[in-house]
Amino acid sequence: MTADVFARYQDVWLPQGPLRVYRAGPEGAPCVVLLHGAMLDTAELTWRHLMPVLARDRQVVAVDMPRHGGSRPWEGLVDQARMERVVDELLDHFGISRAALVGLSMGGGVGIGYALARPERVSGLVAINPGGLDDKRPWQLLTWLGLQWGALLRWSARWVASPSLLRRSMVKTFTQGEGTRDFEVLMGLIEAEARRRVEHGERALDDWQIAAFGPWRMRLNHTLVLAGLRVPSLWVHGKLDTLVSEAVMRRAAESAPRASYVGIDGAGHVALLDQPDAVNGAIVSFLDGLD
Repeated sequence: MTADVFARYQDVWLPQGPLRVYRAGPEGAPCVVLLHGAMLDTAELTWRHLMPVLARDRQVVAVDMPRHGGSRPWEGLVDQARMERVVDELLDHFGISRAALVGLSMGGGVGIGYALARPERVSGLVAINPGGLDDKRPWQLLTWLGLQWGALLRWSARWVASPSLLRRSMVKTFTQGEGTRDFEVLMGLIEAEARRRVEHGERALDDWQIAAFGPWRMRLNHTLVLAGLRVPSLWVHGKLDTLVSEAVMRRAAESAPRASYVGIDGAGHVALLDQPDAVNGAIVSFLDGLD
């Protein structure tokens, strides 16, 4: 069933470029929109275990974010504000008045911002190890300086695309290494995405990541306004995540009204691939409560 939900797709043409969209599930059922993370993530990679489960009784829309997967080429800056407009345009295109949003990392940060700005279109929010919650990051100034060098970031994309380097990196990223479910399939998807990034002359990091950084503080910090979140939310944290800390996640869940928090044992940043059954169960339970 995993292959079936990604066997067919539709390309939606927006002013800055195409948006590749995968849809599954019964028409007229409650809608869920899936927003993946940055860098080498794609819809087919991130949601391969979750989308088939949700599609049993929900209308599911999974999108390749701009400059990911089939959503290429794209023109102009694709920062938080543009990503939120992409979600709006996606819902408008398919005539979806209201949907639950499920986002990982960058997608979680985009979903949080959209839910804050357009609560009337969001029935619920699931944020999985989301970005956009920090006031400061480690090595803030040095990181910001490095992000100003476009040529270096494009060279980095070529360096990262080395299959041997990618494999070593993902063995460390996945908490179970090569024992991760469908590991070889996942590596094939990741390697293909790395090649596409080089072919299109893209940088190693997304605009969303680069624009979020300031020299002294993060420019994107949803935590400051989470008290105004008007939709139910679930905050899912991989307990072994080295990018988003438990303290940051708990602070976010405590700041948002009508929020719940779940920590996933044995999972890191890509919790959906590290511990798919546990993450799927938490998300389905939350969505059932919305229904």
